[in-house]
Parts: sequence; C-alpha cells; structure tokens
Amino acid sequence: METLQKLALAITVIGALNWGVVGIFKFDVIAQLTQGAYQPIARFLYILIGLSGLITLGVLFSYWQKTDDTVPIQTVE
Repeated sequence: METLQKLALAITVIGALNWGVVGIFKFDVIAQLTQGAYQPIARFLYILIGLSGLITLGVLFSYWQKTDDTVPIQTVE
C-alpha cells in the first residue's frame, strides 16, 4: 500500500472515531479543537477526512478485485 493510501486510511479512522464520539457523547472533537464546526480550519479538516474516505474506498475496491482474481476455480468431476 502506498504512503498516500496509508495516510488516507489513518485520517479516515480518525474521522470515524470523531463521528463515534459525536454519536455517543454529542461532542465534536474537531469543532472543539478549532473553535467551531464552521471555522475555515474545521471545514478544511472535514474536507480532508472526506477525501481520505474516498481514497480509502478506492483501496477497498482494489483489494476486493485482487482477492477475487486469486480465488482458484474448482471443478466438479
């Protein structure tokens, strides 16, 4: 896995953890750290997490394609 894909995966996991905290505790860590959810830096971080999710989604599909290609076909005799 390339460095960009690893970084995107790490950012996606951090974003998922943030959403978990929002869902459980109603507390947005990014908004708290940046003084509000609508501040430019917070919006940049949300966009960065979203783009990382898209990159990670591409990695997932390429992984599925690789695993599907390597499955041997068994014949019944």
